[in-house]
Amino acid sequence: MLQGPAGPFFARVARQFQQAGACVTKVNFNGGEDLYFRGASVVRYRGSLAHWPEFFEALVRERGVDGVVLFGDCRPLHRAAVVRAKALGLPVFVFEEGYLRPDFVTLERDGVNGHSPIPRDPDFFSQITPAPEASRAPISHAFLKSALHTVAYATAAAALRPLYPHYRHHRDIRPLPQAALWARGAMRRAVHTMRDRELGRRLETRELGPYFFVPLQVHLDSQLGHSGYASIEDFIREVVQTFAEHAPPDHALVLKLHPMDRAYRDYGELVSELTRRHALRGRLHYVDVVNLPAALRGAVGTVVINSTVGLSSLTHGTPVKCLGTAVYDLPGLTHQGSLATFFREPEPVDRALYKRFRHWLLQTNQLHGSVWSRLHEDPSRLVR
Repeated sequence: MLQGPAGPFFARVARQFQQAGACVTKVNFNGGEDLYFRGASVVRYRGSLAHWPEFFEALVRERGVDGVVLFGDCRPLHRAAVVRAKALGLPVFVFEEGYLRPDFVTLERDGVNGHSPIPRDPDFFSQITPAPEASRAPISHAFLKSALHTVAYATAAAALRPLYPHYRHHRDIRPLPQAALWARGAMRRAVHTMRDRELGRRLETRELGPYFFVPLQVHLDSQLGHSGYASIEDFIREVVQTFAEHAPPDHALVLKLHPMDRAYRDYGELVSELTRRHALRGRLHYVDVVNLPAALRGAVGTVVINSTVGLSSLTHGTPVKCLGTAVYDLPGLTHQGSLATFFREPEPVDRALYKRFRHWLLQTNQLHGSVWSRLHEDPSRLVR
């Protein structure tokens, strides 16, 4: 096991693997991992990224490792390990937040999202017969837990940095800046809750009129690498301009801030500038705290880069246009034409295909639970 998310998730998963009969070796790369994962199974890597592949291969041979488990396959340490593991013929199993959120976690062989081996041919799913889904308790997103674990992880990483002098995290995890940012995020949530209340009510009661919905992704989302966008700002500009030029004049466009980006980004000024530039007053809206399922149900269509919110939109039968590489971007599920044609006439969702696709995901790579709490089923069923 390599890096997991901040918090005890990987320690709990390791116990589940051990209960299933596996011998687990965990590699720690910083003090944050030492905080949450301790014991005889831990190996600490204190070298540089350049020397990591050789260390990884030596460890694999020494321990007789027959599989690698990690969270997020776009981290530099993980990309290097995946390349070396494939050269050694080792299977790699990648955890990520669920394709079917918020009640699931993804565990997929070889890669996730843009690296996923999920078939992109709708005919592959034509012979699948969906079974009734088992009743499962809903999983709530533990915002407070995620904030506390993030700050605790960052604090431990900073305190123990002398033990890992060469480690460089894939994101900024300095504890004091992170604590300040999360405090700012909490304040913004309070302010935005008041600001967005009326528009949220109009979305839930269908009083806004026809609108397209655009859930924004986190500005540091590694999945931007599976698109042509250098930033969320570039994505916003293209979507708004295309909407202004091609959408029916009685339609609105609603941009929603990602809740995990609230502490880091606010696109209000950009949206105001684009409203003026494209004469979209009363048609272009920017929100944060609204009921996401209600917003998706009432929309004419949803525009994403490759966010898994696109799958949530398909659940409600709302048409989707992907502007990046997404595992669900299949003919019959998503709009295959241009963004301009989507704003003029969105292709409908093939509900039967979606049910088959969802059933296949549940059987193949989705586990009930949350990365901020625990898995409610054995992950070893997907690691074979």
